[in-house]
Amino acid sequence: MPSVPPPANRQTQVRRVLAGILVANLVVVVVKFSVGIATGSLAVLGDAIQSSLDAVNNVVGLMVIRVAHKAPDEEHPYGHAKFETLGALLIVVFLSVSIFELLRGAVDRLIAGAPPPQASPIDFALIGATLLVNILVAESERRAGRRLGSEFLLADAMHTRMDVVITVAVLVGLALAHAGLGWADPALAIIVAGLVAQAGYGIVRRALPTLVDERAYDEGVIRREAEAVAGVHSAYAIRSRSASDTRFAELTIAVDGTANVASAHLIADAVEARLRSALDVQEVVVHVEPC
Repeated sequence: MPSVPPPANRQTQVRRVLAGILVANLVVVVVKFSVGIATGSLAVLGDAIQSSLDAVNNVVGLMVIRVAHKAPDEEHPYGHAKFETLGALLIVVFLSVSIFELLRGAVDRLIAGAPPPQASPIDFALIGATLLVNILVAESERRAGRRLGSEFLLADAMHTRMDVVITVAVLVGLALAHAGLGWADPALAIIVAGLVAQAGYGIVRRALPTLVDERAYDEGVIRREAEAVAGVHSAYAIRSRSASDTRFAELTIAVDGTANVASAHLIADAVEARLRSALDVQEVVVHVEPC
C-alpha cells in the first residue's frame, strides 16, 4: 500500500490534482455546450450539465479542502470538516434545477415531435474527444486518490466514470438522430437526466451519515480495542461519528480505583493511541472512571 504524504503536503497535492482536472473539465463543458447549442440536441446539453457538475465539484473541492482542513477555533471547536458536506449539498441543488429543465424540454419535444438534431462529423469528433478526456481524467484521478489516500478524489473519479457512460449514450443518440429517428434525442435526454439524478442521489446518500452524525464504528469494535489495553477493566458510553475524512470517538473506561491519577492518564493515553492506530480514529476523547 503506498505511503500517504503528511497532511500539509497531502492537501497541497490534492489541490494541485483538482486544479488540473478542473481545467480539463472546463474544456469538456465548453465543447459539449457548444455542440449541444449548435445541434439543438437535448441529450448533448444534458451531458454538458453532467460535465458542468464535475467542474462545480472541482471548484467546491478546492474551496472545501482549504476550509475543511482548518484547525478547530472558538466558533468551530470540532473543526470545519462538515463544510465539505455542505458543498456537496449545494451541488445537489444545482443538479435538481438542471434535471427539471432537461426533463421539461425532453417531454415537450417528444409531444411536439420536433425534427431530430443534425450533427456534423465535426460534432461527432468533438464529443468523441471529450469522451477520451473523461477517460483520462477518471483514471488519473483514481490513481492520485489512491496515492494520496483521498476519498474526495476517489469519489470524484467514480463520478467522472459516470460521465463516460453518459457520453457513450449521447453518441449513440446522435447517431440514431442522424439516421432520422426524431424520438432518439429527447428519449436519450430523459435517460441522461435519470443518470444525473442517480449521481445526485449518491451525493445525498454519502452526505447523510455526516449530517445526522451516524456512528463511524460499531460500538463493539471500539469496546474490544479499548478493553485490550492493559489496565482497562471495561469500556462503555461509547460514541463515534465522522465528518469528511475525519473520524471522532468518545468513550469512558473503568480502571482500578486504587490507581493514581498519573497511572490512569497513562492508560487513557494508551487507549487513545490504540484507537488511532487500529481504527484510524483522528480525534479520540477518553474519560476515566474508577471501578
